[in-house]
Amino acid sequence: MRERLEQQVSFLLEVDKMKKIYRQTHILGKDRAENDAEHSWHLALMAFLLAEYANEQVDVAKVMKMVLVHDLVEIDAGDTYAYDEAGNASKRQRELQAAERIFGLLPGEQGQELRALWDEFEEYETPEAKYAHTLDNFQPLLLNNANGGGDWKDHQVRKSQIYKRNAKTGEGSREIWEYMAELIDGNIMAGNIEEA
Repeated sequence: MRERLEQQVSFLLEVDKMKKIYRQTHILGKDRAENDAEHSWHLALMAFLLAEYANEQVDVAKVMKMVLVHDLVEIDAGDTYAYDEAGNASKRQRELQAAERIFGLLPGEQGQELRALWDEFEEYETPEAKYAHTLDNFQPLLLNNANGGGDWKDHQVRKSQIYKRNAKTGEGSREIWEYMAELIDGNIMAGNIEEA
């Protein structure tokens, strides 16, 4: 029993490193970049609060777990900016290696459960995974919009890039995607997102 507890504690200390993985998205007010732990917490809260907008009935507790673990791999793989073509080319391989190591820190069945949640998120097939992806795309867009579109401006993000990244977002929630599209259009009109 003590060995099991020590494995769990080791995992919990390891995943504390998420607080040091900074994203391109800034917190509200643009004081600093958001970290992965803050992003995951925000998604978990959104999963509960916005579940009524999911296209299909979802297991909210499962979605919350999924979004809490979906970026744990970034402890090893790092955060890859959504519009970084070179970084995204190697992202899958880096994250698979990280998943093996990080989820392997836990006792067998717990590691397998979290790895299965991560795999389900990555495969993007179940209603829970589709809804989780919608939230994962919505949250940074929401913050960026609230911050006056600065992150899009700084990175010279184009409309075509945003629409490519969000090609499947409506599969999780049509209503949330429609809301997102309105925010995108407003930022194009404001000059924060390039039209092309």
